[in-house]
Amino acid sequence: MREITAADMKDMARGAAVLGTGGGGDPYVGRLLAQQALDRHGPVRLVDVDEVPDDALVVPTAFMGAPTVMLEKLPAGDEMTRALRALEKLLGRTVTHTVSIEAGGLNSMIPFVAAAELGLPLIDADGMGRAFPELQMLLPTLGGIPATPMAVADERGNDLILRTVDNGWAERLARSATVEMGCSAAVSLYALTGAQVKEFMVRGTMTLCERLGTAIREASRNHTDPVAAATDVLAGRRIFTGKLVDVRRGTAGGFVRGDAVLEGLAEDAGHTLEFAFQNENLVARRDGEILASVPDLICVLDSDTGEPVTTEALRYGLRVSVVAAPCDPRWRTPEGLALAGPGVFGYDHPYVPV
Repeated sequence: MREITAADMKDMARGAAVLGTGGGGDPYVGRLLAQQALDRHGPVRLVDVDEVPDDALVVPTAFMGAPTVMLEKLPAGDEMTRALRALEKLLGRTVTHTVSIEAGGLNSMIPFVAAAELGLPLIDADGMGRAFPELQMLLPTLGGIPATPMAVADERGNDLILRTVDNGWAERLARSATVEMGCSAAVSLYALTGAQVKEFMVRGTMTLCERLGTAIREASRNHTDPVAAATDVLAGRRIFTGKLVDVRRGTAGGFVRGDAVLEGLAEDAGHTLEFAFQNENLVARRDGEILASVPDLICVLDSDTGEPVTTEALRYGLRVSVVAAPCDPRWRTPEGLALAGPGVFGYDHPYVPV
């Protein structure tokens, strides 16, 4: 166990946005919310998975919706705690810990807000090892853990409880509610025991976020290559460097969907890379050849600073490097690919592992 303070949030948010593969929400908004909560309530205890009692009640919190909307429709600030308390009341038990459901610039910061405001320990883990656009795309789903009952809360004070027949229906109904709430809302779901956290969650995610963010910052300060520093921490590889020359992006059904085109620079001059996204980056093609696809990580970083570039921040003229990194091994199983592989997103190509 160690204490996390507001001063740690900048590196943590930067690294979380890298793991978020373009999605998971804006890291700046998430960092400000977390810093404000930690300044007001004091440090958060970050605990290792093995420190969590098997009978603990662990309730995650997150934001659901289109990341582009959250740039203009900022959270009120109390949605996360209202959602968690609503689920706690329904379960009839006291929540002992909270945890992140995904790695992302906003959604890795939201649990710090809930932990600070409610005095809960935060577990050093998450449910994906990256970010995915749909809430059934968690490793606990592979373990048969139900997403519901779940609570949904918006900035107007509306609270909603859902019970669904499976996690796919939880996504469909919660997504519809989120659209009606203005395309962003807080959710609390996947109530877990400590034993289930140890078996089904990805360990060490918060620590990895901090390592990534620190590596990028220190490389920039030391005038070395920050993209290479991030690539080393990810155990990945740089697959393309270029300039953004086209971005098509729109919000529909509670998601940001689109694609972008890069013209190659340096050793990639004369080539193009296209990548498609649904909140998160899904597939990358160099001159039509698939180099990486979900569930592996496709991270877009500013070539000069190493700062992660989210899908809502893509714009013409940016010079970026694309890094691909391996996902958690459980996503590469037949069951994992059936839940979050290329075919789930409408692609007919086989999974191409990094």
